[in-house]
Amino acid sequence: MKDSRESYGTLSKSLHWLMAVLIGWQFLKFGDRIADGEHWVGETLVPWHVSIGTLLLAFIVLRMVWAFSQRGQRPQHEDPQGRLVKIGHGLLYAAMLLLPFTGILILLGGGYGLNAFGVQLIAKGDKIAWASTIGGIHSTLAWALAVLVIGHIGMALFHQHVKGDGTLSRMV
Repeated sequence: MKDSRESYGTLSKSLHWLMAVLIGWQFLKFGDRIADGEHWVGETLVPWHVSIGTLLLAFIVLRMVWAFSQRGQRPQHEDPQGRLVKIGHGLLYAAMLLLPFTGILILLGGGYGLNAFGVQLIAKGDKIAWASTIGGIHSTLAWALAVLVIGHIGMALFHQHVKGDGTLSRMV
């Protein structure tokens, strides 16, 4: 279950791949802009965007706590690019954490409240201008996360298949 110097543990791997699937689902929201969302994806999967985002917020907090608790045991990046790896992962974690918060700010700023999986977590209320303003960076952050995810996948494949250092194998 725990991480080691050679490989990530079951919990780290499970959280990574579960979140990868859920973030991929969240990226379907980009397609909602096509034909005003009037297609199968826009009508069946995109309506879950807020609920999945709320679930992702819980998972990212859990993942950060777990990663912190395992920091001395995890595979290390000793090569010269190790600092870039840490920066890249830091940016991924920051975007994954900020996206749900800015999404919530959009909802609160519009006076909509927060409903996740049919449960009202925050009641509807008055519009809050500052929340809407800060929440306005949500789409920009989503595009930034998409770029970071593509880079993350690309680098994992590069390390696994070009450098042959087993990077991807440690997460499978």
